[in-house]
Amino acid sequence: MEIIYLIIGIIIGGIIIGLFLKSKTGKIETEKSNLLENLQNLKTEFEEEKEKSENLNKKIIELTDEKGKAVSKNSVLEKNLEEVQKKFSELTKKYNDYLTFNSQLKTENKNLQEKLDNQKNEIEELHEKFTTAFENLANKIFEEKSEKFTAKNKANLDEILNPLKHDLDKFKAKIENTDEKNRISNATLIQQIKGLKELNNQLSEDAIKLTKVLKGDFKVQGDWGETVLRRILEESGLTEGIEYISQGKGMDLKGEESRHFRPDFIIKLPENKHIIVDSKVSLVSYEKLMNEADSEHKKEIYLKALQNSIKSHIDDLNSKHYQQLTGLNSPDFVLMFMPIEGSFNLVVQTKSSLYQYGLDKKIVLVSPSSLLITLRTIAYIWRQEKQNKNAITIARQAGDLYDKFVGFITDLDNIGKNIDRSKDSYLNALNKLKTGKGNLITRVENIKKLGAKANKNIPEKFIEEEVPELME
Repeated sequence: MEIIYLIIGIIIGGIIIGLFLKSKTGKIETEKSNLLENLQNLKTEFEEEKEKSENLNKKIIELTDEKGKAVSKNSVLEKNLEEVQKKFSELTKKYNDYLTFNSQLKTENKNLQEKLDNQKNEIEELHEKFTTAFENLANKIFEEKSEKFTAKNKANLDEILNPLKHDLDKFKAKIENTDEKNRISNATLIQQIKGLKELNNQLSEDAIKLTKVLKGDFKVQGDWGETVLRRILEESGLTEGIEYISQGKGMDLKGEESRHFRPDFIIKLPENKHIIVDSKVSLVSYEKLMNEADSEHKKEIYLKALQNSIKSHIDDLNSKHYQQLTGLNSPDFVLMFMPIEGSFNLVVQTKSSLYQYGLDKKIVLVSPSSLLITLRTIAYIWRQEKQNKNAITIARQAGDLYDKFVGFITDLDNIGKNIDRSKDSYLNALNKLKTGKGNLITRVENIKKLGAKANKNIPEKFIEEEVPELME
């Protein structure tokens, strides 16, 4: 019985254990199912995160590429900014130099004007003093010496005074003329300075307009460059045939083997010195460079071609040896004029060594603006030279005037002495005529009283003493 109970107990225990295990297994299955579901969800989330990560990596690569492009573009912009700032600094320096030069011109013109005004005042005072002195001296001589100053002596005095008066008037007119010329010159200088920037802008606009017309025809390009150079010379205030010469006209310029040369323009300087200016145009490469907007490679090619073209012009000018031509007194350098301001600035900025290369070859590169400033300086030097010559002429004429005045005083003194001698002779003759024993009037009157027939009588003023009676 106990065995039965034991078996039953075992069975019941087994059932209980089975039920317990079954319950436990269900939970495990449920948990397993939940875990599998969670695993699937995690896998899905992983795939999503993986896809997001791949998208982020692509985005990072794209942003990295864009950053590289931005850095490259920023580098180009910074380079352009540096070039613009450098160009602005150069323009600012040129403008400041121009303002300094203009200020110096105004100061020197003001000082010169003051000197001329002072000289004019001194001349006017001298003229008034001379005139007053002449009048007083003449009046004194006339009043003291004789009221019967003869017409002949007066004519002689006029002959001395009139040339002197003419010289004084001429001298005064020359001073006034010089003063007026300086005032006109100052006004003209101010007007020309205002037109300096306008001229440079106009030249640049003309270059752009003529680019298509001139492109490819080197003869026309050369003529155009020479025309621009002539225009700048005219605007500078210099006069053709006097301060500058075109194509060496009137000058037999010869080099080696008696070869004739004709530079575009020869600028004359004081003391018979000269500066040669020759125009050279490099337009084709510059036009292509300016019109190329896309390819940096092509821009580099056109820029290199432009630099080579200018270098070729430098070598060509150097080979002519203008400085050694007979008939010229020129410095060791020649000015090579580049009529396109932008081309000049571009070359100087991108290859400054080319400018030094020209200097080594005795060639100085100049643009319209820099040449115009140089020519203004030369025109100012010529004005100073003319004013110095006028000052020398004035000083010489003042010396001549002083010498003539001394001569006039000497002649006037001689006239006074002659008047004194004439008066002494007159008084001596008058004394012999009417005073003293046996004077002529008494003797003549006695003759009349002796019975001489006469129709006229001696004036009473000459008979101061009573004529004595004759003894019968």
